[in-house]
Amino acid sequence: MINLDGKVVLVTGGSRGIGSAAAKAIAAAGGSVVIHFAGNAMAAAKTAASMDAGKSHIVQGDLNVPGKAKTVWQKAFDWKGRIDAIVNNAGIFQAATVDGSDEDWDASWQSTLQVNLVACGDFCRCAVNAWREAGTGGIIVNVSSRAAHRGDGPDYWSYAASKGGMVALTKTIARAYASDGILAYGVAPGFVETDMAVEAFEKDPKLKDIVTGEIPMGDIAPPDDIAHTICFLASGLVPHATGTTIDVNGASYVR
Repeated sequence: MINLDGKVVLVTGGSRGIGSAAAKAIAAAGGSVVIHFAGNAMAAAKTAASMDAGKSHIVQGDLNVPGKAKTVWQKAFDWKGRIDAIVNNAGIFQAATVDGSDEDWDASWQSTLQVNLVACGDFCRCAVNAWREAGTGGIIVNVSSRAAHRGDGPDYWSYAASKGGMVALTKTIARAYASDGILAYGVAPGFVETDMAVEAFEKDPKLKDIVTGEIPMGDIAPPDDIAHTICFLASGLVPHATGTTIDVNGASYVR
């Protein structure tokens, strides 16, 4: 049984989708959760309202702003005076065509790398420094993507690159700080039934058939599949798996 009693976990992008499901799973396992959100305060409040009183704390921060991750970390840390684990889930998915304007291309790459990779690196740095100073150790769970291993569509170079970077970051932290009791894991989902996916399917009714057609299980993953994987890794039950990235994609990509 997964037990996170007494643990404080920061979940970035915790207001909706995978982040919200992960926050709820962590709270159900006994953990206290800091729910980070960028712009949807109502969704963050709804996620917090599903938990017992005193088990959640909400922190806002636009990770597209350089340096904002450090501010979010400090606000989260101040709630209980510590953070035992962090789930780097916040991310964006922006298209940029190779034959589009230079301005659109540059903006997409800068935003995607800033939110998906640079902010993740900043959070990991804050965590590693705090845990080494305290001598406590801690756990990092980085949510990347199937795209980190197999690539993505022709308009999503920056997304695949950012997620590949997260996998390399996870491995580097695991190798560098295992002796300090700092564990780093990755989770690489395929298509997940989030609000973003539903909106995409509504815009293009044929897209869902295309997506599910390449998944042997025949459907896209519910957010709870990813959340349960995150919760398991954050529990500390498998320390010797540090550096591992777990695929959750319905066998649509098997390494």
